[in-house]
Amino acid sequence: MTGKPPEWISRQSRSSFERILPRLRERFPQVPEPEWEVFTARMEQHFQPLFELLHELYSGHYDFFYHLETILVSATRMWVERPIELKGLDAQRENAPGWYRSNQMIGYIVYADRFAGDLNGLREKIPFLKELGVTYLHIMPPFLSPDGDNDGGYAISSYREIDPALGTMADMNQLASDLRNHGISLCLDFIYNHTSDEHVWAQKALEGDLEFQDYYRMYDDRTIPDQYEKTVNAVFPDEHPGCFTYRSRIRKWVWTTFKNYQWDLNYGNPVVFAKMAEEMLFLANQGVEVLRLDAVAFVWKQLGTNCENLPEAHKIIQAFNLLVRITAPALVFKSEAIVHPDEVAKYIDPGECQLSYNPTLMALLWNAAATRKVEFLRHCMMKRFAIHPDCAWVNYIRCHDDIGWTYSNEDAEEIGINAGDHRRFLVDFYTGKHPSSFAKGLPFQENPLNGDARVSGSLASLAGLEKALEMGDGAAAEIAVRRILLMHGVIFTIGGIPLIYAGDSIGTLNDYSFRNDPERFADSRWVHRPLFDWEAAKKRLQPDTIESQIFQGILRLAQVRRNNAAFDRTETEFIDTQNEHVLGYFRHHPDQTALMLANFSDHTTELSGTRLRQLGLRRTLTDLMTGQVITASDTLSMEGCRFMVLVGGRR
Repeated sequence: MTGKPPEWISRQSRSSFERILPRLRERFPQVPEPEWEVFTARMEQHFQPLFELLHELYSGHYDFFYHLETILVSATRMWVERPIELKGLDAQRENAPGWYRSNQMIGYIVYADRFAGDLNGLREKIPFLKELGVTYLHIMPPFLSPDGDNDGGYAISSYREIDPALGTMADMNQLASDLRNHGISLCLDFIYNHTSDEHVWAQKALEGDLEFQDYYRMYDDRTIPDQYEKTVNAVFPDEHPGCFTYRSRIRKWVWTTFKNYQWDLNYGNPVVFAKMAEEMLFLANQGVEVLRLDAVAFVWKQLGTNCENLPEAHKIIQAFNLLVRITAPALVFKSEAIVHPDEVAKYIDPGECQLSYNPTLMALLWNAAATRKVEFLRHCMMKRFAIHPDCAWVNYIRCHDDIGWTYSNEDAEEIGINAGDHRRFLVDFYTGKHPSSFAKGLPFQENPLNGDARVSGSLASLAGLEKALEMGDGAAAEIAVRRILLMHGVIFTIGGIPLIYAGDSIGTLNDYSFRNDPERFADSRWVHRPLFDWEAAKKRLQPDTIESQIFQGILRLAQVRRNNAAFDRTETEFIDTQNEHVLGYFRHHPDQTALMLANFSDHTTELSGTRLRQLGLRRTLTDLMTGQVITASDTLSMEGCRFMVLVGGRR
């Protein structure tokens, strides 16, 4: 905090706005007056909170007001350059806030090259996405990055250039336009914690340019790094100890949280904030409607802390958000915070990240599948699922990354689970070491001393399909398919945007060929990043194939989601079904109530009809998944791994 009283902040904000606005008008005289009035009205609405945030972050710089004006000039220029059709989208979204909470939203995530070869190839696959009902497409980082070591594209060398193997920024712009014309919102990553060491800023720093060295956090000796590392945790200790890398060319230690070729940006420098804000708005102007904010927890550093989830990290996002509200209000943020659930929730707010991954749900879906019990999942969802009504979860079973067991130790202990022992059980289960396991996964970042690890593997292989097919066990394969659809059933109906990982809709198995690739063999995550099998995808249209069973099941879920009011911007009420295997939750709408039941057991189980009537349900219900009319008089019988959506009203 700056220590300045609110009255002083208010006066300075007003005087700054009145001083800067005429200067902006002089810089951009070509803008018609009606458009300028709309823009300046948005700026006036958001100026004071933006001023306050930037003042809290950067008032220690003697030239604060210069930096403030520089940021606003840059933002205004990006608004002036914003294509007219995107300004039209801005107006639409301002008139329909919360569009991302609609039950029409269904997400899909791909690597462009693995899915379709390149960006133009991806345009040709739009009909496939439309067939699934996709309205939100997340393309993994397509930007220019180093050959070889690039962390799957997250070592970014340019925010304005596409990997030449994928195409050009003009191709990305055209893809965004085509997607938008088909009702699909484009999501890209905004990798704003770090750049690769091949980014032009890093290259200038390596040439000895002091201005660009200040874009990063660099130290002449180990004195300060050693002080930081007393409290900072190493993210990948098996790859490089600590958080700093020595660069002999400049004889400095560079802050590298993740990989030694990924240099953390110095957000203590207001020039960095201004430059990155412009990169963000450039991406918005290419037609991006959702920006996934990568590694949100790490962007601010403070001696004596663990340098994660600091208040300033939130303020940077909030300030970015205000600039977006002024210049490109069609854009929303998605938080990627794979940290303690308490910290995940702090990033979710209309003024910060309107969307957030739900890593706890992901981890505990896999826990329920392994244990066949739902108490832990229900306990955590009852405690943690509710968020700001203007925000939404992005719910996923599987993504490009490993599966980490990101549940709260405190939550586990509240129901008598030893958190550490249970994580090791889950690792053993999903790497096939546990005798009851149906899964075939690989460990990722395994610690040989304590057994801690995350897990890699495709959804189908982790859900038991690979093992069942290898053994020729038809019954186990049927249960695996049901388990896949059960987990999709939850993410489609629990509240938020369901996100399908490429290949999951056709039951793609693990691809072990990465072991033969010298650039990938050490990273087990490539086991679940195969080339999309378009020949297998053709089987989705052939009855009685596994591909068809999974694909058609997901189509049914999409239909149920889109066509029922219970799933449109409504709250979720979790219930105790009084059956340890069955997760239950209501979605309530004034015109419809739906009850979801998910049996995580492999076997048939029963729910008490008395309990269902106690919850206000009628005796006769319809399961929207099958169309079956169900009479729950004494008991309701559920097959193994069955997912039900029951409607019929409550008394």
